Amino acid sequence: MDIPDRRDWRTPAVTLAAGAVLLAISLGIRHAFGLFLAPMSQAHGWTREVFAFAIALQNLVWGVAQPFAGRIADRYGAGRVIVGGALLYVAGLVLMAFASTGTLLALSAGLLIGIGLSGVSISVVFGAVLRRTPPGRRSFAMGVAMSVGSLGQFVMLPAALTAIQSVGWVATLLSLAVLCAAMLPLAAPLAEPRGAGASRPPPMPLRAVLGEALSLPGFWLLCLGFFVCGFHVVFIATHLPAYLTDRGLPASTGAVVLALVGLFNIAGTYTAGVLGGRRSKPALLVALYVLRALVLTAFVLVPLTEGSAYAFGAAMGLLWLSTVPLTNGTVATVFGVENLALLGGIVFFFHQVGAFLGGWLGGRLYVLTGSYDAVWWMSVALAVVAALLNVPVREVPVARLRARAEDAA
Repeated sequence: MDIPDRRDWRTPAVTLAAGAVLLAISLGIRHAFGLFLAPMSQAHGWTREVFAFAIALQNLVWGVAQPFAGRIADRYGAGRVIVGGALLYVAGLVLMAFASTGTLLALSAGLLIGIGLSGVSISVVFGAVLRRTPPGRRSFAMGVAMSVGSLGQFVMLPAALTAIQSVGWVATLLSLAVLCAAMLPLAAPLAEPRGAGASRPPPMPLRAVLGEALSLPGFWLLCLGFFVCGFHVVFIATHLPAYLTDRGLPASTGAVVLALVGLFNIAGTYTAGVLGGRRSKPALLVALYVLRALVLTAFVLVPLTEGSAYAFGAAMGLLWLSTVPLTNGTVATVFGVENLALLGGIVFFFHQVGAFLGGWLGGRLYVLTGSYDAVWWMSVALAVVAALLNVPVREVPVARLRARAEDAA
């Protein structure tokens, strides 16, 4: 781990604060996209599948680009990657506001924002933060960063809904683009200064990094489990507001439920970060996915009211992104932090494949059946599968790290 120079103002606390605020902006805006499904579809005469495909494409592109963004950040520092990602994110929001066809929506909301998110989201930020955080505080730091990111979701959803209702969805998207530009100065605290890598071991060749990770069954199991997390998150974030409206609840209910997800996710991710420093992170992941299966089942079976919808938002919020510090923390423990943005990016790719399917299938099956019921039960089954996948995962450092620890001792 790098030991910061006393003259360097980028202390672990400053880096953590910048990373947390950056996640609040990038993830907060991203979680508000579901609110634009109905007004944009009505304005342009689109089916729900058109918007759902664009958001699904966004998540898939984000996942494909994430390992590449992570590798660049690991080798050359996170600062430049964050600047590039923020600029693409801003451009995507501006073009999304003026997208008049499904193709233009896919290029803006899908391609540009998807690539932009790869530079300003979890893997790149965690890599920069954890390289400057003492090992014993890393799980806690990830929990704090994700908690503040969840606060952004809680604040952004009602603010975006109010803006859509008062000034329209076009002006709201342009306002979000202005807010997105605030991520640019946050790149400075997360930039790794010249010479920061002097105390690190020599960088591993890409082939060695991938060979070490992909030969370990536990890494594949983490990837497949995270696939399920992505399916849940994007299906719910994209389609829940429309689902609740279809069932006769006010349009504001969906925004409140997603805001509750963000609010309770603050507690959930913080708790996961704290517990991850004290307990087995894979075992905690098993428990989280079992609880997701139970919450989803209850939501489908219990008669739907505003109260039950709010209870669902609170319960899912506790389990929403709690998987992130636990999954990335396991990767950091097993493989170290030198290549965390790359390896975390690979795990995240699987998350985004699940996100693509959750977002797209929600719209596709709704068009085919006129209902979301099949996707809700699919989500329950996948939660059970994810719990089983994490059972065999072991949180044991690879031989390279064990040998380094022995040499240091």
